[in-house]
Amino acid sequence: MNSYERFAEVYDVLMEDIPYDQYVKWVTALAPSSNYPTLLDVGCGTGTLSILFSKAGYQVSGIDLSESMLTIAQERSQKEDLTIPFYHMSMDDLEGFSNIDVVVIPIDSINYLQSEKQVKETFKRVYSTLRVGGQLFFDVHSVYKMDEIFLQSPFTYDDGEIFYIWYTEKGEEEHSVVHDITFFVMEDLTNLYERFDEQHYQRTFSIETYENWLKEVGFSQIFITADWEDQSPTNTSERIFIRAVK
Repeated sequence: MNSYERFAEVYDVLMEDIPYDQYVKWVTALAPSSNYPTLLDVGCGTGTLSILFSKAGYQVSGIDLSESMLTIAQERSQKEDLTIPFYHMSMDDLEGFSNIDVVVIPIDSINYLQSEKQVKETFKRVYSTLRVGGQLFFDVHSVYKMDEIFLQSPFTYDDGEIFYIWYTEKGEEEHSVVHDITFFVMEDLTNLYERFDEQHYQRTFSIETYENWLKEVGFSQIFITADWEDQSPTNTSERIFIRAVK
């Protein structure tokens, strides 16, 4: 089993502080399933949000670049007795969907795109995927979080079965970070810890840049809040939430 497959297994530990229910409330309050029945979860990971959106009444499809995570997502949806099709696809290669009511790119997934071209292409393809009046919801790390908060590493976690130590360093591009994470995961049969290492790169852009790129592809209305609250971003906001209407 390669390290990326192992990472899929521990992904939910890294995400355990994410209030997924609040994400669902954000979308359902502004695009209820009664009026926006179809939803595409872009960067769906292990399927946690896809399942919650399905239970909220949406007809959900999901895409992700990791086949390992998609396998977990499929298994989870089947256990919940839900029919959610999942597809192996990069967000900047999004195709095969049309007249979708809602697209979500949740939990800073878009920050894994390494170039301006990839972000712009993703916005372009999402715009083509949505129906007129459809909505895009996504969130990104703020410039402040990239430049200040992330660089306060190391960060550690230990629950007895999974331990990690997480180092960060400034990336080559402006407002980018390289994450180096070493995991130790206890094996059930041996009670010994297996080590594996992950390196991830994230990059963000200013709020104004995201807003301009969305306007360039045709989005007519753009709304921006921060940190899980219905409030405008400040200089110390850490997570930026953006909603765009076609």
